[in-house]
Amino acid sequence: MNAPSLQEKYAPENACFGCGPANPDGVHVRSFVEGDEVVADWTPQPKYEAFPGVLNGGIIGTLLDCHCNWTAAWHLMNKSGTDHPPCTVTADYAIKLLRPTPTSGPIHLSARVVESAGDRAVVEGTLFGGGKACATCRGTFVAVREGHPAFHRW
Repeated sequence: MNAPSLQEKYAPENACFGCGPANPDGVHVRSFVEGDEVVADWTPQPKYEAFPGVLNGGIIGTLLDCHCNWTAAWHLMNKSGTDHPPCTVTADYAIKLLRPTPTSGPIHLSARVVESAGDRAVVEGTLFGGGKACATCRGTFVAVREGHPAFHRW
């Protein structure tokens, strides 16, 4: 997509390995709002493989963690009526690897908020490869306050 992603629009100086536009060595997840979902497409490279043709599980976790975190930040921004998302961090997340994720084509990520209370949101996400769901995620993401080491990261 040619439009700026959530990360590029709201955190262009963020150096996170998974989603930071400013990290030259990162994977650069680019998340976009589509209705009540946040989606992303990402193209794997051989350096991210666990073995030939299959994406590494740690990279799968990174993609889902960062994408779901931005889904929560977007949701909390809209919920509070502000024009900038709060800085959010991962409180917990669990990944289920359903099948090997092929690296022969694009990876598609989809996430949505399933619960929200106060400064936190629970997000469920899915990673698709080769047209099939290859991994799922469920995580809790929390807006941090002044004094937290991540507070000023975007």
